[in-house]
Formats: sequence, C-alpha cells, structure tokens
Amino acid sequence: MKEIKVSQKLQEARAYEHKLQSVIPQEQRPSFHVSSPTGWINDPNGFSFYQGEYHLFYQYHPYNNNWGPMHWGHSKTKDFIRWERLPAALAPDMEYDGQGCFSGSAVEHNGKHILMYTSVVEKELPEGKRLLRQTQSIAVGNGTDYEKLDCNPVITSDLLPKGSSKEDFRDPKIWWDKKAEKFYAVIGSRHEDTSGQIVLFSSQDMRNWKLEGVVERCHREYGSMWECPDFFALDGKQVLIVSPQDMLAKDLEFHNGNGTMYITGSYEADTVQFHRETAAAIDYGLDFYAPQTVETPDGRRIMIGWMQSWDNHITPADFKWSGLMSIPRELRIEDNRLIQTPVRELERYYQNRVSYNDIIIGDKAENDIALAGICGRQFDMTVEVQGDAAACFEIALACNEHYRTTLLYCAEENTLTFNRAYAGIKKDIIHQRTMKVDNRNGAVKLRILMDKYSVEVFVNDGRQVMSSLIYTPLEADGIRFSSDRHVTLNLVKQDVVVI
Repeated sequence: MKEIKVSQKLQEARAYEHKLQSVIPQEQRPSFHVSSPTGWINDPNGFSFYQGEYHLFYQYHPYNNNWGPMHWGHSKTKDFIRWERLPAALAPDMEYDGQGCFSGSAVEHNGKHILMYTSVVEKELPEGKRLLRQTQSIAVGNGTDYEKLDCNPVITSDLLPKGSSKEDFRDPKIWWDKKAEKFYAVIGSRHEDTSGQIVLFSSQDMRNWKLEGVVERCHREYGSMWECPDFFALDGKQVLIVSPQDMLAKDLEFHNGNGTMYITGSYEADTVQFHRETAAAIDYGLDFYAPQTVETPDGRRIMIGWMQSWDNHITPADFKWSGLMSIPRELRIEDNRLIQTPVRELERYYQNRVSYNDIIIGDKAENDIALAGICGRQFDMTVEVQGDAAACFEIALACNEHYRTTLLYCAEENTLTFNRAYAGIKKDIIHQRTMKVDNRNGAVKLRILMDKYSVEVFVNDGRQVMSSLIYTPLEADGIRFSSDRHVTLNLVKQDVVVI
C-alpha cells in the first residue's frame, strides 16, 4: 500500500495524546482492560482481526475528560488481555465529517484494513435553520494509518426507506460475505414512528452501496433509536445486538435510559426477513453500553463493550483519562439465551491461587468473615453458595473501614443486587441495580472479575452479567462475606497479573 498522508488535525491529536498519556501514572490505570490513552473514550469501534492481531478502535476525544468532537482512538492485542496503544486513527478533518468521526466497524479484505464509520456534518443554513446529517464513510489503511475514500460519504440518508429520519442514521457494522462475494453492513436508523430500525446495505466494491431492506424494527417497544447494531449467526441462531436509547424500565429486565439488548431468532437472507424469538438485556450492571463483536480465526464470537454510563459519569476530577472497555467475552447460545464468559486467554495471567471449601457462615457460625489470602483489586474469583432458601448472602469488595461495594444475593427473592453507595463516590447518582437470577433452591455461582475500578459479575456460568465501575481508593482492597442464615461457601481466587 502506498504511503498514507496524515492530516494536520490527526497529527495534532497524536502529538497531544503522546504527550499526555506519558504523564498519567501507570498504577492508576487498569491492567488488563483497555482504557483511554488520555481524555475521553466511549463506544468500541472497529473490533476486528487484521494481519494476525486484534484491533480495537473507540470513540475518542483526547483533549479533555468530556465528550467532544469524535476521533477514533486505537489499540491492538494478540490475546485480548495485553493491549498496546497505537496512535489515533481518525480525526474529523473533512467537510463531510467535520463534527465527528462517529461509531463504526472494521474488516480485513485482500490485505487491507477497512474502517467504516459514521461521518457527521452540522451547519447553519442561510435561512437560520440547522442542518444535521449522519452519513457513512470509509477509510482504508495498514493497521496504523488510514486514508479516507475520495468518494465519501459512501452511504447517505437518500438511500434509506421512505419516511426514515435523515438525522438519526449511524453506527455501521460491516462484514465480508465470502459466499455472496459482497460487503454487508447493518446500520441504526429511525423509523417514521420515531422508534428504531436496523437497515441492511450491500456493496461489491465498498464504494457503491444499495439498500437490501429493514432487518428489524423496534415498533416503539424497546426505547427509541437503536444504536450500535451487530448481526451474526451463533450456535444455530441469528443474533441481533442493539443499544436502545430512551428505554423505560420493564420489571428488572430493562432499566431506564440507555441500555443494551440482544434478540435471537432465524434469518432468511434472500428476503432480509429476521424472525424474532427472544429479547433480553445483555448486561444488567450500571456501566455497559454499545457492545461490538468479532469472530476469531478459531471460530469464537468475542464481544466487548464500553464500561461507562452516559447518565452517571463518575470519573474522578483529578484523572486525565475517562472511560474503559469491558473484558472481552466469549459468546454462545444455550436455551435461546446469550451466554457470556471472559475470554479463556485470561487464564494465562493467573497467579497466587487460593481456594476454600465448605466454609460455613450464618446461624451458629460467624456471620461476617474475611478469609486469609482473599483480598485485592485485580483478580478472578469464583464463589459458589448453597444454603437456606431464605438466606441473604453478601460479598463486600474493595472494602476497609471507610469503603465497601456489595453484592447481595437474596435466595428467597432470586435476586442479585450490586450496590456502590459506599464506594467513595461524592455524587448523587444511581448506585444500585438489581436483577432476577435463576431459582436454584438457594444456590448461586458468582464469578467476579475485578481490575482496580471495574467489577464484572458473571452469574451461573455466564447466564447473566452485571458490569459496573467504582473509583474507590486502591488501598481499600478487603473482601468480606456475610449471611443472615446458614450457607456453605466454596471459592477459588486467582490474581490477574499483567506486566
């Protein structure tokens, strides 16, 4: 590939991030989660396999800790755990993307790395009206530098179905279909009923695109606009992933505001007919949004999401970075449910294994205990609890005399509650979220993955997940267990050490 010229605006962003990220204390950052080089990051973009490595891009505003004109930040890895930061990949430096290079995706094709992103232009018209247009553009590169096509934008709202919004049209997920010898892309759009729809486009040359049809519509059932779609086959089912905006809470399945959802079903590609079977939340925690997947060469489907909330921004004021990604998760379908587990590569970084069996808590035994060797802020710990069907069992994480974050399992109600009210957050924000778990006669299995500020809880072998942030001072590293009734506890804890 010929040498790619980097724009002045991108050069400036790269110089700024290089200068700033070198002064951020390394001990402040998570060790095995992608975090912002400097400034702000949100949605994962371009999660892809290219020339033997996995690349991850993300929405990025390097200049301060708040959302701003969107660039694409860039990291890569060989094993999903040890990440290398690369220079920013895209900057809003063209007329058609002057207000931002927004979310998108990437694919390798014929030795080239192809990025597809939402380009946004906003301007005042002579009569005083505001013009906002979201279009789709492409940049092609070599894994470090990327050149935007001279025919951008390649998809405009003129190609949308009649009645679709011309302003809400974003977040393309691109793939290459070997059998059809075509590129396909699903893109979030808004129907004339004001709720979300997912549209499908195709192209043979990535420059000229045509509308194939509407894959699925919200019908005002799950929020409004559907952002960040992903669409793939998995274990005999077709899976559609979306991030709905403006959700209204539905029992304990969906919470208010911006959330995530997967829909399973069957798909007829010839007629672009998706037949919905089930719909459920992807993650039940306080901080998870805009997940995206990649297929590995060995056939696994891996998903990563943004671990932060639009409505509850809790990054400490003295941090020079804001935003991190979840642990990459292996996906599978069981009983029409999306199962998520941390990538198996994590096991290569285990050290200091500690285990306990048949620990009794509650009733005549002590009802609040700490266990030797069970502490820390960077670990993978599996806790299995069996006991009284009316017991309430609690784990306190990141705790000392001042702080604690708790997981409370109530067997009688079949609920798990995450609570960070005493984690040291000095804002009046949402601190707690509860979800229903499977009724297993007082038994539950919790796999807790912690990386300084992130807490990801995989329940009953990944049948449900809760992902949330805390910014408790790192010296608070205690772990305690308590129960109001008799329970038996088995656990295995392993530190995760990435040097």
